[in-house]
Amino acid sequence: MEADRILRQYAAGERNFREINLAGADLKGVNFSEANFTRSNFQDANLKGANLTGANLREVKLAGVDMTEANLTEANLIGTDLSRGNLSGANLTGSNLRGSMAREVNMSKANLTEANLTEANFTEANLFAANLTDASMIRTNLMKSNLSWSTLKAVNLTNAILSESLLERANLTTAILSGAMLSGANLTGADLRQVTMVGANLTDANLSNANLRVANVSWSTLVKANLSGANLYRAKLCWSNLSGAILVEAVLIDANLNRTNFRDADLRRAIMPDGSTNES
Repeated sequence: MEADRILRQYAAGERNFREINLAGADLKGVNFSEANFTRSNFQDANLKGANLTGANLREVKLAGVDMTEANLTEANLIGTDLSRGNLSGANLTGSNLRGSMAREVNMSKANLTEANLTEANFTEANLFAANLTDASMIRTNLMKSNLSWSTLKAVNLTNAILSESLLERANLTTAILSGAMLSGANLTGADLRQVTMVGANLTDANLSNANLRVANVSWSTLVKANLSGANLYRAKLCWSNLSGAILVEAVLIDANLNRTNFRDADLRRAIMPDGSTNES
């Protein structure tokens, strides 16, 4: 078998395995650290618990692969196809997934700390409770993805697409979301303290009970957004459009509302910048 031959060669010290075909192979728990598999085919293979630390998997076909709890620390996954793959609990710390195709991938509880996901396609991906601290996600497509309870501290999501995504209880403290598309996203109870979200689109987004303390949401679109019970203490909302938004019982103490559009917004019982409660 091809898999047996590759394993023997790896054990003998060989590390270059470009363009090989291991589709559907059972490689559970295998050690392929530092190996070069550029443009190889691992589609539907079993790599559960495999050690691929520092491996070169550039443009590799990994669609449907099982990499549950695999170690992909600092692996090169540029342009790789991970569609429908299972990487739940996998360690992708410092890995490079730039431009990868990861539609419907399962990375729940995966560790993606300091990973590069720039311009990758994660449409409908499952990233529930994943750790993406300090990750680069510039122009990443996360439409309809599940990021609930995930850790996105200091993540760069500039111009990312997060329309209709789930971000309930996600930790986005100090993240950059400038120019991001978040229309219809669910950010209920999300931690958005000190977020920079200049020029973002949050039309119809659900931010109820979200914490936006000291967040910069200037020049953004929040038309018909739900901000009921949200904490906007010292937040910057200047020149933003909140027409038709729901801000029932929201906290706006010391918020910067210069040129903010509140046309038809519901501000009942909201605590205004001067500390007064709006009763109208």
